[in-house]
Amino acid sequence: MNVLVVGDIVGQSGVTAFCQEIGKMKAEYSADVIIVNGENSERGSGINKDIFYSLINAGADVVTLGNHTWGKKDIFSFIDSEPRLIRPLNYAEDLVGKGSVIIEKNGVKIGVINLIGRINMGGSFDCPFKTAEKEIEKLKNAGAGLIIIDFHAEATAEKKALAYYLKDKANIIFGTHTHVQTNDEEIYDSGMGYITDIGMTGPYDSIIGMDKEIALKRFLTQIPERYQVAEGPNMINAVLFKVNDATKKVENIEKIIKKDLHFT
Repeated sequence: MNVLVVGDIVGQSGVTAFCQEIGKMKAEYSADVIIVNGENSERGSGINKDIFYSLINAGADVVTLGNHTWGKKDIFSFIDSEPRLIRPLNYAEDLVGKGSVIIEKNGVKIGVINLIGRINMGGSFDCPFKTAEKEIEKLKNAGAGLIIIDFHAEATAEKKALAYYLKDKANIIFGTHTHVQTNDEEIYDSGMGYITDIGMTGPYDSIIGMDKEIALKRFLTQIPERYQVAEGPNMINAVLFKVNDATKKVENIEKIIKKDLHFT
């Protein structure tokens, strides 16, 4: 089974890039499962119903979120009714939405979990380690034969620690949030595949998807001017995990970087 995960979609240009390219990528990489992080898809913060269904109709099986889950109020109108949209599981228990979902592909039930880190993420969240451990057991009891986790976190050490903690329980763990694809893909001795961050999908000539001048001004002056999504050519960052159908162990990890994409 081939699992294709696509990096954080930034703004409408990122949505367009995904929607126009994912069909070709699915064929090129023989992808059976497509997971994409959409928490920055609506003008750089949040997601709305139209964008969500655009991603699903283009080919996404699951859309994950992160610290900007609640960035657009439209989220409250559909998150409870759409199981393919998941937000971090370790948010407060009484919040709307779900933090995991089971989908079925090629006769295999696949549990997908979304988590958020606790280091420099600007909130108070439950422990992602213990939360994930309990949810994995729940999903496996429900028949999931493959466990995939999107860990939306800032700190590299926290992501690596979660991977080590769950290497005998999960099949794939990938990081999102930093918008920069890392060079540390690894297959653990247990057969679990891991990468610290898969990167982003959106404006290439930018500072992690945002307008360069505005981002520089924020760093130089410390004045919290509102970010704006950059314009210009796009890029797509993704990672392909090849999973052995019999053992459920990851056999290969391929990083994908598509640059200088122009769309009308």
